[in-house]
Amino acid sequence: MPVYLDYNATTPILPEVLEAMLPFLREEFGNPSSSHALGRHAHEAVATARAHVAALIGAEPDDIVFTSGGTEASNIAIRGTLSDGTKQPIVTSVLEHPATEEPCKLLAEQGHAVHRIRAHADGRIDANAAIAAIRAGAGLVTLIHAQNETGVLQPVAEIAAAAHDNGALVHADAAQSVGKVAVDVDTLRVDLLSIAGHKLYAPKGIGALYVRRGTPLRPVLRGAGQERGVRPGTENVAAIVALGEACRLAALRLRDRTHDMRPLAKALLDRLEREVPGLTLVGHPTERLPNTLNVLFPGVSGRAVLAACPDVMASTGSACHADREEASGVLRALGIPEEKALGAVRLSVGVITTMADVEAAAAALAQAWREVSRGARITQPVTDALP
Repeated sequence: MPVYLDYNATTPILPEVLEAMLPFLREEFGNPSSSHALGRHAHEAVATARAHVAALIGAEPDDIVFTSGGTEASNIAIRGTLSDGTKQPIVTSVLEHPATEEPCKLLAEQGHAVHRIRAHADGRIDANAAIAAIRAGAGLVTLIHAQNETGVLQPVAEIAAAAHDNGALVHADAAQSVGKVAVDVDTLRVDLLSIAGHKLYAPKGIGALYVRRGTPLRPVLRGAGQERGVRPGTENVAAIVALGEACRLAALRLRDRTHDMRPLAKALLDRLEREVPGLTLVGHPTERLPNTLNVLFPGVSGRAVLAACPDVMASTGSACHADREEASGVLRALGIPEEKALGAVRLSVGVITTMADVEAAAAALAQAWREVSRGARITQPVTDALP
């Protein structure tokens, strides 16, 4: 039976989350802006969900703006804070997800200076370099909290403290970390924080943006006044309810999730290291998500390993062109040579993963590596995407 080890790409919808949202796809179909009973029910459901999302990250309900996902949340945060016509510099990193990197590129085209901070070999941003760039002048600092490919946690709070001392706003992309580790907006000292529902067992197409009270933010879209005018458009009530329930469950079960996932990931790594001589774990050994491994299979392409192992569903960071593969830019930014980085496979466990899954996956991956190393012919296609 196939083993799913791609929870960083997307998660299944938990049964409790599905049950919570179904009434709002059926009989409770009201518009939250309507004053009749159906509208009031929808409005109350959105308010309850907003409180659940806020509670998970230590915020107030009024600080939460619902969006279509993490990408929209990050676009609003980055573009909305720097849309007043002034060309303020941006400090970001070489480790960002496209949801952050692409808005930064857009602002660079509009005349903003963008400083991309290097990373150390352990996968963590160079905090001293970031602080130096901030002190040289910055309007916004935008950083990923947990790197999606490596799972390495970044020194956001340390950098945010320097940013605030120098009058800059701070945005964190927490799409991968919320629901896996404790995330508190005051501890991180962020002004804005992005959440993606489908990374924490809610549906795709729903997310949220935390906006600290008093943070200047202009809407990217223009329309009616929903979500305090920051994100206009009739609310997706069923998906919002689902996100709220997923956050409520995450708050209740976070300690258990962390406790359960860490030994699963460790067992997977231990078994692979025993069976694959020369296998390398990418990134800091402890400052990382409890569920995520990025490993380098020696002497082979990670894509080829997964192609030889169709019963394990995981991701690689490589892009496949007509005549060649190209290694992940994130791994190359860590100083990993191209030929080694091509061996990368990201394995991420979730709340449904069992120790039996881990054992089966490790055995299958090790066997696939041995086959590929011997030059076995591979015909099974594999996707490139590594969200």
